[in-house]
Amino acid sequence: MNIFSFPPVTGEQPKILILGTIPGKESLRKREYYGHPRNSFWEILSFITGIAYDKNNYSSKTALIKLANLALWDVCGRAMRKTSLDSDIKNEVPNPLDTFIISHPTIKAVFFNGKTAAKLYNRYFERNPFIQYEILLSTSPANASYSITRKRENWESAFNRLLP
Repeated sequence: MNIFSFPPVTGEQPKILILGTIPGKESLRKREYYGHPRNSFWEILSFITGIAYDKNNYSSKTALIKLANLALWDVCGRAMRKTSLDSDIKNEVPNPLDTFIISHPTIKAVFFNGKTAAKLYNRYFERNPFIQYEILLSTSPANASYSITRKRENWESAFNRLLP
């Protein structure tokens, strides 16, 4: 099945760009980033930033990104994938992330939501020496070998290193 990414969500002066791979089936059905009810992305970000959100309201979730001065997008603009697993991504075409980063000079870090996002980024883009890159534990329910507490600690540590 040919799938497409959503447009980026960004605050006015984002300091961190968070990159996933490409939306899964539930996210595509809901037309929202991290739409699977067991994906811990929004819960973790809310905990770290201290910004409350309504888990049933996508506008509330995107407001969290904007209020925290973050940016959210996917490495892939489109790809073929039969399931929601990142291992099934084929024939990907990247989003124009190099242009996005240049047009948002306040970005000081790129956080990858899982190893596959980093792998795909490295396939298509050079790393900017003035930007910090971090591979974080995937918030996906498929990454069940880590508890939500461990995922939250991993993400919180990365945020604290960048934003003391």
